[in-house]
Amino acid sequence: MGSTSAQKNEGLGRRDLIKRSAALGLITVPTMSFLSACASGDSGSDDQVEKGKTSAKNPLGVNETAALDVVIFDGGFGQQYAIDAEKKYTAAFPKAKVKHAATQKIQSQLQPRFNGGTPPDLIDNSGAEQMDMGVLVGKKQLLDLTPLMDAPSIDDPSKKVRDTLRPGVLEMGQFDGDPVWIMYYAYTVYGVWYSQTALENLDAEYPEDWDAMLALCEKAKKKGIAGWTYAGKYPYYLPFSLYPFIGKIGGREVLDKIDNLEPNAWKDPAVKAAFEAYYELYKKGYILQGTPGLTHIQSQTEWTKGKALFIPNGSWVENEAAKTTPKDFKMMVSAPSGLDSSDKLPFGTIWASGGEPFVVPAKAKNPQGGMEQLRIMLSEESSKNFTKQVKSLSAFNGGTDGLTLSTAMQAGVDALKKAGDNVVNPRMQDWYVKLQKEQIGTAGIGEMMAGRLTPAEAIKKIQAYADAAAKDQSIKHYRHQ
Repeated sequence: MGSTSAQKNEGLGRRDLIKRSAALGLITVPTMSFLSACASGDSGSDDQVEKGKTSAKNPLGVNETAALDVVIFDGGFGQQYAIDAEKKYTAAFPKAKVKHAATQKIQSQLQPRFNGGTPPDLIDNSGAEQMDMGVLVGKKQLLDLTPLMDAPSIDDPSKKVRDTLRPGVLEMGQFDGDPVWIMYYAYTVYGVWYSQTALENLDAEYPEDWDAMLALCEKAKKKGIAGWTYAGKYPYYLPFSLYPFIGKIGGREVLDKIDNLEPNAWKDPAVKAAFEAYYELYKKGYILQGTPGLTHIQSQTEWTKGKALFIPNGSWVENEAAKTTPKDFKMMVSAPSGLDSSDKLPFGTIWASGGEPFVVPAKAKNPQGGMEQLRIMLSEESSKNFTKQVKSLSAFNGGTDGLTLSTAMQAGVDALKKAGDNVVNPRMQDWYVKLQKEQIGTAGIGEMMAGRLTPAEAIKKIQAYADAAAKDQSIKHYRHQ
């Protein structure tokens, strides 16, 4: 489960100081029509093409003459990277016709096909009209991708595809037990984002513990610069740095208990310490004024304008904030600062996980072809092509050698290298969307950071939400294995 190199401090640590301080007083909810469509999806044709002969060059047994039907979400990453990978498929199987379609309306366009039992062979299930993963898995609408994971990788046949993936990617595609239902192709690094130029102007380095963080925020405040800002209208961005902070303080088992909806998980001392530390940012005036009213775009713009040093975010922020980012900004990301030397995990502990979910429907006519297309995409060549085109890492653990990376991308690569095994992957945001966004993020953490709840009140409120979710038999419950 990763190293725990930091030993417990026998003296008075940050946790004790905070206790004694007098100052401390991305998924869309599916429509019902889609739920109904999935539930009735057993009707229709399920005639799959005849499987081809397996060989070293064709380990999945692709039918070399069968057509391949691919639908890509045409969003921030575009579709060219997928088209390029499809050309590799055509080169490998020249008699097979590849049908490519791109859309931003995944749900509305594919719902009738699922309902009729004629879905595509491979889907990039992303965007505002993303189909609900839990529903697809629960209604047995998806193919188990374990054969892909156990297939030899294209670059090194001695390695299985599963052994070429970045940390946490395979686990994100699992819901219950070992089956892998989803292949997340992009790879997101979550953490604390900042401008290296801004820190250099303050003659400062990124703070590795909370005393140093507060000292830097105070230094910035004297210069008229806020320490932090965040998406105040969507405060569920705050966990991008807060969750790994909790994991660093108390160990990843604390995050697992939270995901598992275990009783009193939110009352763990690590949660209390983390909440109180973040609340100090509010109490000491280190949050950019007006932040609770800002959208994610507005907060990012204030940040790129230099009005705040730090912002919790994911690696998509580089592209999303590109129009307002000065050329000399030197965008960077780091793992969250620690609390003190008694933290259970070392500095560098970070949240990173997959994004851009690809699925092969259970009723796909050419499921072997869909998996083979993913195998091609998980090659070093296709991964490099993706990274060059969209400024994002892929799920393939590599693919950056020889590329000129932006400061932000290089910082992400460096952060992952520093983290090593200490990469955490909280599942709340994809297991329990409403609980994470509306209740924990907005009604709990958001209210605390706006000063309308104390840490103790926020924890009590969030624990009540989690307890209610645990008792709600209308939702599917998941657990870390």
